[in-house]
Order: sequence, then C-alpha cells, then structure tokens
Amino acid sequence: MARISPLVLLPPVAFAALAGLFLSGMFRDDPDALPSTLVGRAAPALEVTALSGEPLIDREALNAPGPKIVNFWASWCAPCRVEHPHLMALADEGIPIYGVNYKDDADKALGFLAELGDPYTAIGADERGRVALEWGVYGVPETFVIDSDGKVVLRFAGPVTAPVLANRIRPALAEAQ
Repeated sequence: MARISPLVLLPPVAFAALAGLFLSGMFRDDPDALPSTLVGRAAPALEVTALSGEPLIDREALNAPGPKIVNFWASWCAPCRVEHPHLMALADEGIPIYGVNYKDDADKALGFLAELGDPYTAIGADERGRVALEWGVYGVPETFVIDSDGKVVLRFAGPVTAPVLANRIRPALAEAQ
C-alpha cells in the first residue's frame, strides 16, 4: 500500500484557512469604514485660502459651541453632487457645515454652489491638497463631525446619502452635542 505524503493536505488546509479569513471579513461591522486616527482627537488646522467672497473657515469655528461638520468636496466630483441635497437639508436645520474645496478651479467651485445651492457656513480652498493630507482624506467627498471642543467624533468617506445621514451622521451629531 502506498503511503500518502502529509504535503498533500497542505493545499486544502491553506484554502480552508483563507476562505475562513475572507468570510470573516465579509461580516465586519462596517466593511466600508476607513480607519481614522483623528477620531477622539482635536481636528487639525484648516489653513485654506479664500474662495472669492465666501466667508473663510477659521480655527474658532471648529471650537464653537455645538456640533458642526467639515466637508471636503470638489465641483468635478460626481458623488459630491449626490450628497449635496443632504448637506443642504442639514444646513436648513441650522447645522454649521464648513466646506473645504479640494484641488478645484475656483470658478468651477463657485459655479457648482451657484447651481446647487451653498450649504456652507464658511468655506476655503485646498488648492494643493495639503489640508486634506493633514486630515487623512483619501478622496472626496469626506465628511467629519466635530464636537464643541473641536474634537473629531466621526469621519465618513464617501457621499452622504439618506441611509448614511440617518445611521451615521445624525448619531454622530447627537454624540457631538
């Protein structure tokens, strides 16, 4: 009778281990969440330039009483268009939203706001993307909820949709209260 080598079992065991790892990854709490080292820490400075006549964001704004939102966006960003009505609704509710226009042409950014409305309490341009790097932004849109102490409560990467607004942004705003 021929003897079977233990190495024959290696491929099926390795496959089972990898399959188990992938399967466990599919059932994480939030598979779309990108980690942020900023949550629980003071929000970085917003050293942005003025966007032609719009009120400019300053450090005091982030430390003002009550919850607030910092939103990184661009006119060339299709998902930014998708989230815009939800930002307008939050602004209509009196939630201060501070916009950071990311690597964009100023005229196109102002045209975007003229066309869709301006939800921003104050805004600034991050023409070279340096501020976004300090905030750990992967791409636009990204939204941060900030509390009264200027600390980051939530970072959400991607467009703010109705489910995101209900399940992520509003609970974070309540926590920031």
